[in-house]
Amino acid sequence: MEAVKGSETLAAFGGRRNPMSLYPLVRPLFFSLDAERAHGLSIAALKALPAGRAPTFDPVLASEVAGLHFPSPVGLAAGYDKNAEVFDAMLGHGFGFVEVGTLTPLGQPGNPKPRMFRLVEDAAVINRLGFNNGGQDAALTRLKARRGGGIVGVNIGANKDSPDRIRDYAEGVRRMAPVADYLTVNISSPNTPGLRNLQAGGELGELLAAVREARAATLGNPPVFLKVAPDLEDGDPIRIVRAVADHGIDGIIVSNTTITRPPLSSRYRDEAGGLSGAPLASLALHQLQAFYAVTGGQVPLISAGGISDGYDAWRRICAGANLVQLYSAMVYKGPQIARDMARELVERLATTRFSNLAEAVGSNA
Repeated sequence: MEAVKGSETLAAFGGRRNPMSLYPLVRPLFFSLDAERAHGLSIAALKALPAGRAPTFDPVLASEVAGLHFPSPVGLAAGYDKNAEVFDAMLGHGFGFVEVGTLTPLGQPGNPKPRMFRLVEDAAVINRLGFNNGGQDAALTRLKARRGGGIVGVNIGANKDSPDRIRDYAEGVRRMAPVADYLTVNISSPNTPGLRNLQAGGELGELLAAVREARAATLGNPPVFLKVAPDLEDGDPIRIVRAVADHGIDGIIVSNTTITRPPLSSRYRDEAGGLSGAPLASLALHQLQAFYAVTGGQVPLISAGGISDGYDAWRRICAGANLVQLYSAMVYKGPQIARDMARELVERLATTRFSNLAEAVGSNA
């Protein structure tokens, strides 16, 4: 923690000075470290400081999705707060909701390092972390101790060496449902070998049936979202939507990182792993449009991938997204991005015929 003793550095993560305006000052410090060390440093700084209060959002941003009230559509995607350590702090920074994880039944170290790379020239990140986390039991304790409000979702996955991955997901539902405002079943990471096979027809049905059964046995009975990959075939959205409808899943997160490689400038462009950030925007939007064409607005959609400002968020909402999530853009712009995007959405909405953001969902589909 020596590197974060300076009051200005700490203020950028929620101290008494203006935390929203100082990220440009501390960004060089973080970018002087490798990506994973910088991530760990930011988590440590947030843990060392009291969480700020969540802002009061303009009511026009609010929406009801899967029975939950979201004060802002701008959420923090899973991957940043892997171990459910700083969710209150991120809500205080202006995210309308925060998704923690991915959490597996047992803690696991993930893949060998280095495994996370900033592609600065491309405003992108490549990671091959492999669900590194401390396990569900440790996170469960922290989530039980929650004091603040706000929506916190829990993203669950399977252990890499599990003999029965479907059982891992069912176990994750049973364990985490009592402390989650919603659950996300993540079968879309490219960094756990074979995990994306669960998106296939027969296995997907078996998985979702197990998830539904496990949720029915819990006290919390929270909404469940399915997180899918962007690297799908043309017929996959309709097949996935049918499975979701058949098994009572409440929504779909479109999408995770991609294993494809559009033209990139960074020297890290050929690193293995999932690509996120600006180069993913076009593919993520295309898949959102494909899913909305199938659902017609009958299944909530959460769009993720390449969203970096209010304009991006607005495009996704008009293309059919009820909510949006980001992570990689925060690496480059800082945590103030959530408040900035909320403000930009309010300003853009004021120039339209819509009285609130929910009315704009799918308006350009």
